[in-house]
Amino acid sequence: MADDYYELLGVARDVSADDLKKAYRKQAMKHHPDRNPGDKAAEEMFKKVSRAYEVLSDPQKRALYDQHGAAAFEQGGGPGPGAGGFQGVDPMDIFRQMFGGGGGGFGDIFGGGNGGREGGEDLSMEVEVTLDEAATGVERTVRYRRHAACGSCEGSGAEKGSKVSTCGTCGGKGQVIRSNGFFQIRQTCPTCAGRGEKVDKPCKACRGEGRVVASHEVPVRIPAGVDTGTRLRSSGNGSAGPRGAPAGDLYLVIRVKDHERFERDGDDLACALPVAFPTLALGGQVDVQTLRGKASLRIPEGTAAGTVFRLRGEGMPNLRSGNRGDLHVRADVHVPSKLTAEQREALETYAKAGGDAAPARKGKWKFFG
Repeated sequence: MADDYYELLGVARDVSADDLKKAYRKQAMKHHPDRNPGDKAAEEMFKKVSRAYEVLSDPQKRALYDQHGAAAFEQGGGPGPGAGGFQGVDPMDIFRQMFGGGGGGFGDIFGGGNGGREGGEDLSMEVEVTLDEAATGVERTVRYRRHAACGSCEGSGAEKGSKVSTCGTCGGKGQVIRSNGFFQIRQTCPTCAGRGEKVDKPCKACRGEGRVVASHEVPVRIPAGVDTGTRLRSSGNGSAGPRGAPAGDLYLVIRVKDHERFERDGDDLACALPVAFPTLALGGQVDVQTLRGKASLRIPEGTAAGTVFRLRGEGMPNLRSGNRGDLHVRADVHVPSKLTAEQREALETYAKAGGDAAPARKGKWKFFG
């Protein structure tokens, strides 16, 4: 069965035009290919919600859909005026035409290119942390440049005392409708650039945009358990929208530096521990350095080199649950670089007694994978 356009956008059948547009923007931003690279399911959903909005946002098409369903817009199906209405239309073009955005890049599209009526641009920046910081969480102050509200005009885009009037071309909607064959496409108004308003005297400081580029800094809390690729959102700390429109969000993409001792796989850690041969042969207790300090590990008598032990709860905390993973410790043979005369004599005696015979081990060591 064909998808229900209203269900795709998560709205009721009596939804208003404004709420329909908000619902589409939410779904389109969620499933947009720029935000889901390589995700075919998200790409397909983006196409579906774009098709749904293209139909439901047009009163005539919406009436046809309510009466005949999606068949009204399929090639060769439904009543005359709707037949073939969506065929050949690029969902990406619909997205740009509905919400502005010239080049189609991530920043343009999600910045609300129609004069900021949809808000300012979302920004993204990488933040590097150490493994220890990722394990405990850390406070950081990030500094970057963004669009900020113009101080001269307080974000209005107009010189003080200047008159602001409704755009006569679009009637304040910020968009005009262009007919193309059997369907209509909404485009950014060329007169007001999508703002819906016309300023008699634009602000000289910001040239009527209502915002200027400025340095900005914001304190952020990076929670314990983050890993490389983790995305954190700081609401409202993206670029300010033109002429007082809401600011976008700041996204922090985490990169965890490699550690000199530990390897990481999700919430688990691994390390190699040099152990003296007598301890491997006779057994004993050894100290293991963990991220939280030293832990004691019992080595059983006759432990083979390369044996991996598990220290439960000594790995990384889980970002969501807080539960800690495990630390996998591989016991390697510690070979001293220098020997005393007494040590050398003891080893030679051991070797003469046949203690130097060792079976060959096949393959290479791998902690994970």
